[in-house]
Amino acid sequence: MTIPIPFDDFLKVEVRAGTIVAADAFPEARKPAFKLTIDFGPEVGVKRSSAQITDLYSLEALVGRKVMAVTNFAPRQIGPFMSEVLVLGASDEQGRISLLAPDHEVPDGSRMH
Repeated sequence: MTIPIPFDDFLKVEVRAGTIVAADAFPEARKPAFKLTIDFGPEVGVKRSSAQITDLYSLEALVGRKVMAVTNFAPRQIGPFMSEVLVLGASDEQGRISLLAPDHEVPDGSRMH
């Protein structure tokens, strides 16, 4: 069921493009996950995120990849790790997460419109 929200509420959410600059294993996570370090450009800076994307991605394939993330949520403690942004993805039929990214090159920090 979809719950409608006012458009002004949507405008408060900052979804920005960033480039993964480091990807590390996260063995302490309850569900398989990686720790990502993402550069969102000079306005937002470098932020970290925990992402449950181990089914479709290797650590090596993630570095240099462009992603979209919510950059203005409050940080969230994930076990011993502080996740600062929410990387966006969509699930396939098996529940595997596929990362969302722009089709063409955009600067780090670009906002979604």
